Amino acid sequence: MTAAAAGVAPRSQRILAGIAMVVGACACFSILDTTTKYISAAVPLLMALWFRYAFQAIATTLVVLPMRGASVLRTRHPRFHCLRGVLLLASSLFAFASLKHMPVGEFTAIVSISPLAITVLAATVLKEKVSLLRWLLVVGGFAGTLVIIRPGGAAFNWATLLPLCLVVTHAWFQLLTSKLARTEDPVTMHLYTGWVGTLIASLALPFAWTDLGASWLWLALGLMGVMATVGHFVLILAYQRAPASTLAPYLYSQIAFAMLAGWLVFSHVPDGWSLAGMALIAMCGAGGGWLTLRERRSAPEPSAA
Repeated sequence: MTAAAAGVAPRSQRILAGIAMVVGACACFSILDTTTKYISAAVPLLMALWFRYAFQAIATTLVVLPMRGASVLRTRHPRFHCLRGVLLLASSLFAFASLKHMPVGEFTAIVSISPLAITVLAATVLKEKVSLLRWLLVVGGFAGTLVIIRPGGAAFNWATLLPLCLVVTHAWFQLLTSKLARTEDPVTMHLYTGWVGTLIASLALPFAWTDLGASWLWLALGLMGVMATVGHFVLILAYQRAPASTLAPYLYSQIAFAMLAGWLVFSHVPDGWSLAGMALIAMCGAGGGWLTLRERRSAPEPSAA
């Protein structure tokens, strides 16, 4: 085997490992969403939200601090970390509220238009140049969302708008993440995000706390914390092994996992229109990932100094 071929093999293995990890993370997030919906009738929303963030923050701290020490807390942008934490907490709040009223599959599909929403923000706020094909993908993804929501239809109610609020807050979260990632340590970002969400949720906890009684509810809350923590950690590992543009299409596997979980746990099968909307969102989202990959491959290499 030549040296060039030997170098290609490890790189291919890393990319395959990254793909496997991102699919695994999507499975974790689907379990998190399904468990959230399952306990939503018995556990107050703010209590469940606090437990999810507290588990992640404490688990991350116990793992990171012994390895990295207090230096992991150093940052030049504490205000941006706080804003990022607030945006993610708002996204989680909208997600929990949405899952209380919506099937898991339809919710996941609507939230999957977040990358397309980021394209809109990049063009309107950051003044980035967006190609006609990207705009067509955005329009297609939004059309898929309308097919699922069906404003004016019998299935439409105010709760179906909650995932759209989540899309907006999550898109801003991703843009801020992209800005911070240029200078900040990803582990530091992850740590601050968890603790900001925990501290803010703790302010409302006394008003939301209730005696759950049943032990299975505590186990379900623990499962939510584990799936959130493992899912985000595995996602970070995936992005360390493969480019975001390569992994982007595989993020839409979460729609399939969500549909499977909704069928297994709630015996819910999306109707024909919802399935069509999900397929359109997935195709437009995957098309955006493919377009990003093609643009990066065709970009000129930086000249050597």
